[in-house]
Amino acid sequence: MNFFHRPSPTNNEATTPAAAPQPNPSVEMPNPAQAPSVAPQPNPMSATMSQPSVAPTSPSVTPQPNPMSAAPVPPVAPRPVAPTPSAPTAPLGPTSGNTSVEIDYVNDPSVKTYEAENVGFINDVNFSDVYIPFDKKTFIWGAKTNCGLKLVRFADFNEFFTELEKAFDGNRSYLLNYKGRNYRVERTIALDGPQYCARKMPITVPNIRNLGLPQGIYEHLISLADGCGLILLAGATGSGKSTTVSALLKEFLQLKGGYAYTIEDPIEMPLDGVYKTPIGELGLCKQTTPPDGIWEEGIKSALRSKPRYVYLGEIRSPDIASEALRAATSGHLVISTIHANNVPDAVNSLVKYAASSGISEEMAFELVANGFLGCLHQVLEGAPKRARVTYLFANPNVDEACQVRGMIRSGKLNLATLLEQQRIKIEKKMPLF
Repeated sequence: MNFFHRPSPTNNEATTPAAAPQPNPSVEMPNPAQAPSVAPQPNPMSATMSQPSVAPTSPSVTPQPNPMSAAPVPPVAPRPVAPTPSAPTAPLGPTSGNTSVEIDYVNDPSVKTYEAENVGFINDVNFSDVYIPFDKKTFIWGAKTNCGLKLVRFADFNEFFTELEKAFDGNRSYLLNYKGRNYRVERTIALDGPQYCARKMPITVPNIRNLGLPQGIYEHLISLADGCGLILLAGATGSGKSTTVSALLKEFLQLKGGYAYTIEDPIEMPLDGVYKTPIGELGLCKQTTPPDGIWEEGIKSALRSKPRYVYLGEIRSPDIASEALRAATSGHLVISTIHANNVPDAVNSLVKYAASSGISEEMAFELVANGFLGCLHQVLEGAPKRARVTYLFANPNVDEACQVRGMIRSGKLNLATLLEQQRIKIEKKMPLF
């Protein structure tokens, strides 16, 4: 009987080089140290198959280990890693019952280090807008950069907030009168609940001379008091458009007199009242809101009252634009605001609004050209903030030729050259027309 006989290898074993039979003890054995090192391959069948035991024929020969045996591989110890200090984690808010975790921004350590500054009673603090998120913290302009905020604490905030909520009438924009001071409130619904932006309205309308407008611009604007047409104040939200328009209307009433009719939603500056001119004549201003929220009806009512000046809080729809242009081309001086990034965009927006009211685009360009008197684009810069304006004016004498009106009629609003020409004339104190 051949002791070196072994069962036939399985399919897995047939491909394994180590499946050779055991060597004969009479044959010189190779030195294992000189053999190429081959890592033993684990055989999945070796756990269930028994190998025949082979007894050595001579005590001088050490039996060779069976390379097919399922000898366990010693585990490799993991490489030690030096511990790193753990980073501080932000306090976490409540979870919603799953593995995700929401972080409450109010408890963010980077925010928590900023303590609220006690600033006194809200009516006494100098700011333009106060932001009140869902958690009732209060933020105002930080006065260091153009847009940075700071966290503050008002002594009478609870009372103010109670009145703020009581004044809500279902419209997201509404007026709050808190202890004699008007606030224009914008209420919106954010992810976490209602939030507010309350803009503090001045007790008195500022003097237009103190707004930082160039002297040449001021003088030209005042010269338009006797003219007819549309003067637009363009800019982003919070750029001081309403303040400049109100200051200009007040200057008209104080210098020239006449009847002014405003349509605002909500009413902002305290313009209502009687004004006395240098020669003893009077000016009268009446502030109104759109009847039932319909601006077009308010404008129609204003025109039936025979006003010298019509102030529209904002051109925000095609109907308002068309009615404003109709008033501007029928013998009135109309002043309004519009949201735009620059003067050409403001003129283009006015044309688009007019074209959307049911007239052709060609007719809209013609209507805007006939009614256009001037447009100023305003931004606020610095601390304290001052107005910086770019401007474009049309000839107030509609019977004379005017490049600005001609370009608007053409529909090609390439106004950069005209803007630069008028800027140079104003800076050199030259007449525009």
